[in-house]
Amino acid sequence: MLVIFKINIKLNLSKSMIERLLNILFPKVCLNCGKQGENYLCSSCFYKLDLKFKIFPVTNKSYKFLIYLGKYKDEVRNKLLEFKFYNKAYINEYFLEFLMKDKKMCDFLQSFDLIISVPMFKDKRLRRGYNQTELLARNIEKKLNIEYADDVLIKFKENKTQSLLEPNERKKNVKDVFKIENSLKIRDKKIILIDDIYTTGATVDICAKLLKKFGASEITILVISKSH
Repeated sequence: MLVIFKINIKLNLSKSMIERLLNILFPKVCLNCGKQGENYLCSSCFYKLDLKFKIFPVTNKSYKFLIYLGKYKDEVRNKLLEFKFYNKAYINEYFLEFLMKDKKMCDFLQSFDLIISVPMFKDKRLRRGYNQTELLARNIEKKLNIEYADDVLIKFKENKTQSLLEPNERKKNVKDVFKIENSLKIRDKKIILIDDIYTTGATVDICAKLLKKFGASEITILVISKSH
């Protein structure tokens, strides 16, 4: 009888009802000030931080635009480090709040056909437990209804961590570590390529070149932070 009751609850609860129930049982708190509410960023902190995703045209690259939230310092840097290295996967929701409050940016992104995230090598992903760029990409997929393709851009070889290298070493470090599979998915498609930090741009540049080589029509890079 108990089993039947549980099944009926599962069938009768809509997705929105489940989300409301979870918010009651596990209320969200603003990750900036600790205030309890409906989001991971309260409205007062949103305006106080004065952060907004910005878009810049790019020349002499395989991608057309670069979009980023903030420079790699202060609040953005602190939250990004927690997101990447301290098992706080939920912080992707915090960054997403800034995006979802910007209707103009959301409208621009919805003109694209696919989202692809810069992948991790499988062993590194297992060690960390998740790929932070994939989490962000999947959430944007859900919020903006843009298809996320996780089986196109593949990292098949582990390399050195880019942040530990000098700028002039980074381009060589990402050479021949990515490949394209299921290339028909990207032919003539406009693609948002997502990464976490843009420093020299070596990683996203090599990924964008591969996507273009296999038929993508246009690529825009979206990252959380730009280092300089």
